Amino acid sequence: MESPQSESTDPENEIETSHPIDNDENKQGLKLALASAKVADENRGRDIMVLDMRKLTPIFDYFVIATGSSRRQLHAISEDIDNKLEKELKDKRLSREGYGDSHWIVLDYGNVVIHLFDEETREYYRLEDRWGDAERVDLSNIIGKDNEE
Repeated sequence: MESPQSESTDPENEIETSHPIDNDENKQGLKLALASAKVADENRGRDIMVLDMRKLTPIFDYFVIATGSSRRQLHAISEDIDNKLEKELKDKRLSREGYGDSHWIVLDYGNVVIHLFDEETREYYRLEDRWGDAERVDLSNIIGKDNEE
């Protein structure tokens, strides 16, 4: 937001070319969130969204929310997000919950929290409605058009 080049920079290129250690914590959080959304899309996750939580809570900056159609798919998305964020972007996951049951997997990266749901659980909890005042981050340059509803 504060960066003068943020409006003109292609977010996908920013993910790939940015240095993994970023002094601007806010920019780093957005980079992690966008990378997570892209990985979910690459694994055929659906209804992917990133919510900017900075104005609503001091605990974390972004929610990433995605839906998968099977336990296997949710595991693949979770593992690929971990690989991308930990190995390529040099961040460290603080915790992971729900992996065994695979209805709602939560990956906590501190300033970014990733929620991977099966369809029924996503519909039941509707986090995007519960946090309805959160601004949705534009993902049009990150994910395919077929995932938008």
